[in-house]
Amino acid sequence: MSLIKRFIPHFFVILGFIIASLAYFSPVLNGKMLYQNDIKHYESMVKQQNEYRAETGEETYWNNSAFGGMPTYQLGAKFPHDYMDKLDRLIRFLPRPADYLFLYLVSFYILMLVMRIPWKIAILGALAFGFSAYLIIIIGVGHNSKAHAIAYFPLVLSGILLVFQKRYIWGFLLTALAMGLEIQANHYQMTYYLGLLALVMGATFFIDAIKKKEIPHFFKSVGVLIVAVLLGLATNATTLLSTSEYVNTSIRGKNLLAESTASTSEKNGLDYEYITEYSYGKLESLNLFVPKLMGLGRASDLGSDSAFYQKLIELGEPRDKANYYAKVTGLYWGEQPLVEAPPYLGITVVFLALLGLLLISGRLRWWLLAGILLSLTLSWGKNLEFLTRFFIDYVPFYNKFRAVSSIQVLLELLVPIAAVFGVYNIFNDKIPFAERQKKFLISLGTFGGLCLLFWLFGGSLFSFKSSSEIQLGIEQPMIFDAIKADRITIMKSDSLRSLLFVLLVGGVIWGMLKKKLSENMALVALGLLIIVDLVGVDRRSVNNEGFISKREYKNLFQATSVDKEIQKDTSYFRVLDLARGFNNSHMNYFFNSVGGYSAVRPRKMQDLFYEHIQKDTVKIINKKKVNVKWMNPEVVNMLNIKYVVQQNEKRQLDVQQNPSINGPAWFVYELKPVANHKEEFEALKTINTKKEAVLNVRFTRLSKMRTSYVPQTNFKVDSLANISLVQHKPNQLIYKSNSKEKGFAVFSEVYYKNGWNAYIDGNSSPIIPVNYTLRGLQIPKGKHTIEFKFEPQVVKIGSTITLASSIIFVLLLIGGLFYQYKKTGNVVPLSQDDK
Repeated sequence: MSLIKRFIPHFFVILGFIIASLAYFSPVLNGKMLYQNDIKHYESMVKQQNEYRAETGEETYWNNSAFGGMPTYQLGAKFPHDYMDKLDRLIRFLPRPADYLFLYLVSFYILMLVMRIPWKIAILGALAFGFSAYLIIIIGVGHNSKAHAIAYFPLVLSGILLVFQKRYIWGFLLTALAMGLEIQANHYQMTYYLGLLALVMGATFFIDAIKKKEIPHFFKSVGVLIVAVLLGLATNATTLLSTSEYVNTSIRGKNLLAESTASTSEKNGLDYEYITEYSYGKLESLNLFVPKLMGLGRASDLGSDSAFYQKLIELGEPRDKANYYAKVTGLYWGEQPLVEAPPYLGITVVFLALLGLLLISGRLRWWLLAGILLSLTLSWGKNLEFLTRFFIDYVPFYNKFRAVSSIQVLLELLVPIAAVFGVYNIFNDKIPFAERQKKFLISLGTFGGLCLLFWLFGGSLFSFKSSSEIQLGIEQPMIFDAIKADRITIMKSDSLRSLLFVLLVGGVIWGMLKKKLSENMALVALGLLIIVDLVGVDRRSVNNEGFISKREYKNLFQATSVDKEIQKDTSYFRVLDLARGFNNSHMNYFFNSVGGYSAVRPRKMQDLFYEHIQKDTVKIINKKKVNVKWMNPEVVNMLNIKYVVQQNEKRQLDVQQNPSINGPAWFVYELKPVANHKEEFEALKTINTKKEAVLNVRFTRLSKMRTSYVPQTNFKVDSLANISLVQHKPNQLIYKSNSKEKGFAVFSEVYYKNGWNAYIDGNSSPIIPVNYTLRGLQIPKGKHTIEFKFEPQVVKIGSTITLASSIIFVLLLIGGLFYQYKKTGNVVPLSQDDK
């Protein structure tokens, strides 16, 4: 009976989290959906494989509609024996996106209990973490996998801490389970950042172990955690192995065209400028506790009541032009090219966090402080170049990820932890009253003083200038002064807002210290202040207005008149969308396309697009430099691009048919050998792709069967020779060929060495990469049936490992429960004595 009583508070806490999650995203109760732009793109990208699954009941691991063709490993592929996925869906039982908010809250609450925080105070931490502005913003824009991965951060830390608390069995099981769920969320950048935090924790724990002479316990704990992590990884073996296989061909892999002078990072990962494009400004860090200090995100509109708008009207600008400038100029004046909204941590939470860091001691203080500093300084990116360059050049895998500001997710986790300990210790009578009062006054003075300073003197402290005014040509002093006035107004408004919250939180704590408020009253008051503070900012960017009906959502994928025109053609072809650009997924929903929307797009197709399909060049026309787009028709033809969509003179969508396409497959007269990938890429500018193909001889040198791959480079092509596509599925293509001479055929399909197999009349035949990105095949003379099948061995191997590791985990879990029961008479890992 006592066991049930112990769980009653937790039951009602979880029930409260369900209610809070549904209340914030209340339109889901009416069947509405949150419009998430990234998810709209994703739906377009995966439509082909979803349709195939629905029609056949089978899974295709190749998607032919995106980037000319790519594996589905990072496009929602469903793998055999993926039991972590099933468990995760069971945990996230609420309608999306309330499920992610619920997961934030529950996961952090568990962490607080593991850290031996009373459940009432643990609730405050869960609210501070779950409603942190950045975590809500990423849900709003559709970064679901990112939100998903972050939500399991606290659970992974819970397992690690249990092990170091010498609860080895439960720590092992929870770490293995949490890591399995973390990897299943499928956002490796977030998991990588969690790994950096784990290393920081490990370093502080090691130093602490030396001081306390507990080195054996430290290494025992590390050993237990390594095995647990490996088990968690093994339960996702298919996902990890397939991703590892594919990443080398994506933009995160080796740059095949990098110059010899390029840095190691640029040769083996993303280039420096791309990685640091979204670098958080040092000064911008202040909006972690004053949200509008640097304006709002991209959704902000200065409006017709702004000083800027009125100044434009005063200067004689037409109202429509003034309205346009008011919308595009915006209030944001930070250093990033674009932000959705400020990553506000909450002045209430930051206030309590500083209090916590001042009141706690030992290894907890140091790993929290080190993690916070690491997260903040790395988020500055190119604004702290020496540190960023060091991590890019020397820290493994750091150069695989872009948007360095994303590492602030560690701040979102660590600051609420520190805040919880601030509340816990301010109530702790074991700490002398004088010390608690002193640390409280330091926190109050720090943030109260800063907010007061910004409110009173902020207008003269900052420049309030951004690059957008220069780009729009409205940097004239009078106009900029008007923009500056608007930015000062909202900065002062939120500075005052933050100051009021500091005073309110300070008043609650002061009342508790002076015994004017009971602990329960103080906790309720602090909880309400945290909710009002965070939700008030959250609702500025993610609110009920972002929800649409399911019917409206379906209408987002309606075919345009241009799409309908192309759909009349039932042959096999690709579409090039120059109007929307390379990184847009509209065409993927309806047709096979060479573009798409993915953070792991294939590098070779990106290379072709920006250098051969839509390259920005400068021409001299009438003695003036003019920016023009250059297109290599041979590359367009070899990719079987039959339709090109672009804007006409009236800025309306228009479609043109390409009459010169090479078709799905064709025989060539000659193979042109080149020495490396760069020469292969450059040769595409000069060859006739209908008659010639470029062969990288490096491929033949890597093969032990060199002579069987390319016995000759010149071929006879009789006038009646033909090869035609007779059947196509995403993972299977069948051709018929007829030729009087032995020949070499090029297929307008992306070459991917791991998984695609070719068969001529049922007999295996080697696929030869040609033209930088396509497949080639030697065809015997006569009539033949040629079949390409995508048969990835990585899925079979990974699924076997996944199944075996899942069985091992279940057996260990049962064994752990049995051991706990035999030892204590119940299966609950925590006891009152643990407190």
